[in-house]
Formats: sequence, structure tokens, C-alpha cells
Amino acid sequence: MQLLPEPVRRLAAWCAVVLLVSGVVYVAIRLCVEFRTAVIPVLLALLGTALLKPLHRWLVRARVNRSVAAFVTCVAVVAVFGGAVYIVVAALIDSGDQIIASLRQAARSIADHFGAAGTSLDDLAANSRDLLNRFGGTAASNVISGVSVVGEVIAMAVLALLLVFFFLRDSQRAADTLRAASPTAAADTVEAVARRAFQAVEGFMRGTTLIALIDAVCITVGLLILGVPGALGLGALVLVGAYIPYLGAFISGAVAVLVALADRGFVIAVWALAVVLAVQVLEGHVLQPVIQSRTVQMHPAVVMVTLTAGAAVAGILGMLLAVPLTAAAFGIVHELRDRYSTEESREGSTTG
Repeated sequence: MQLLPEPVRRLAAWCAVVLLVSGVVYVAIRLCVEFRTAVIPVLLALLGTALLKPLHRWLVRARVNRSVAAFVTCVAVVAVFGGAVYIVVAALIDSGDQIIASLRQAARSIADHFGAAGTSLDDLAANSRDLLNRFGGTAASNVISGVSVVGEVIAMAVLALLLVFFFLRDSQRAADTLRAASPTAAADTVEAVARRAFQAVEGFMRGTTLIALIDAVCITVGLLILGVPGALGLGALVLVGAYIPYLGAFISGAVAVLVALADRGFVIAVWALAVVLAVQVLEGHVLQPVIQSRTVQMHPAVVMVTLTAGAAVAGILGMLLAVPLTAAAFGIVHELRDRYSTEESREGSTTG
């Protein structure tokens, strides 16, 4: 090695580090996939804890027992989540046929203008309900597999809820536990990194939820004013899609414009597109900077690559978890960079 020039040795060292880190990350991902039944509830519980921590903190400050406050918080989230799911599902069921019919009409209109490409879209829209029915029949034919999947989902949901309760109740012990499990020399760094990562996830979850509500309300009101059919169902799609950055907003907005085009004509479709774009501009230039100004800011290209990787690893659930986990990783990197840069500056000033 001494015969090699210094730049080559540095390059070799960095390559070894990259290969080592990549191998560790790959093994960690494979282990998470293999033990997904336990890993997914933990990740969902961490996201839920990050979102519900302010409510639990407020109850504790109101002199409510920590266990009681955690229980009340979990009951509240079950009630709110259950109510939200009911509203979303009811809105989609009430307007689902109308939305599908509108999409079919839009596909026919596109077929009239673009020929074969539009015909394929028309076939897709016309056969969507048939495809769903066939999928349901296939799933029903394998009762044991279906029951197993449903049971696994229910078990993971219950486990995640129980973990949220324990994470909220024992959150004040997390720092002590981390310090006890860490080497003495690195205890402060481990605690600071963990706090920075959790703060990044907490800010992302709260900011994304608030932005999703604002986007859904604005788009729903705009579609109702324009008289677009299925406005509540389309607003529900916007609310759910907002948790998948960029891609979710694009898909839900495109569906809204297509429905407006089919049922209300070209002019209303243009107005619906203007509403969607206005909300996206409001989100990108006002809501994101103001609401998520204290969280880790990620470039859109990084978000898109993260979404693609998450989808490849765990499908839709991976897309939902990829961005907050990446935010936590960015928080860790920033914390380590700040700490080591501070230490280096102190050493430099001491040496000087």
C-alpha cells in the first residue's frame, strides 16, 4: 500500500468504507424484510408516537398520570383514525361508481382524439371493476391464505397500537435506556443522534398531516364549487395521497381533472386543473416552508429516489415509510456533522 500514491490510497479507503456500509445496510434491509411482522409494527408505532407526542405531552402537563394519558391518547387516535377511515371509505363507496364512470367517459374522449392510446385507456377503465371482481374471486378461492393475511394485518395493527402506548408512557426513560446501552464515551452522541432523528420524524409527521388536511379541504371545496361529481371521494384520495410526497398528489390531482373533464367539459376541467395547481403552489411555496421549516429539508430528487426504493422493498407500505425514515437518516447525518465540526473547531482553537 505504501507504494501507491496518497490519492489512490484515500480512494481505496473510501471504497472500502462504502462497500462495508452498503453491505451492512443490505443485510439490515433483508433482516427487516424477513422479520417484517415485528419490524413494521415498530416503525408504525414510532411514526404514531411522533405524531401523538404533543397530545400526550399536553395531558402530562395537565397533571394527568402518564399511563392514563397514554391510554387516552391511544383511545383518541383509534376513534379519530376509525372515524377518518369510515369517512374516507364511505366517500369512496358513494362516489366510486361515479368516478369510474367519469374516468370511462374521459377515456372515450381521449380515444376520440388520440386513437389507439385512448382506446387502451378506455379498455382499462371499462374493465377495472371486472378486474377487481376477478381479484376478489381469486382471493376468496384461497380462504386460508386470505384469513392468514387478514390475521397478520390485524395482529400488526394491534401490536403497533400497544407499542404506541408503551412508547408514550415510557418516553421519559428512552434517554436513560440509550445511555445505559451505549459505551460511556459515546453516550452523549448516541442520545443526541436519537433525539435529532426522532425530532425529524416528529416534524415530518405533524407537518405532513397538517398539509394533507389543508390540501384535501382546499381541493374538495374547489371541486364542490365547480360542481365536479364525487368531490368528497376525490378529496379523500388527496388526503391519503398526501402521505406519499409528489406521486400521491400527482395521481389524485390527475384523477380529479379527468373526472371534471368527463362530466363537466373542457372548461371546468381547466378550472379543476387550476385549483389543483394552485393548491400545489400553495403547498410548495407557503405550507412546506412555514409548517416544515424546522424539519429536515430534502431535495425532490432524493424524495423520488427514496419512494422508488421503498416501493421496491415493501410496496405501498414501503413508500409510506421511506420518506420519514430518510428524514430520520438526514437528521442523524446533520447531527453527526454538527457535532464533529464543533469538536474539530474546538481542537483547532485549542491547538492554536
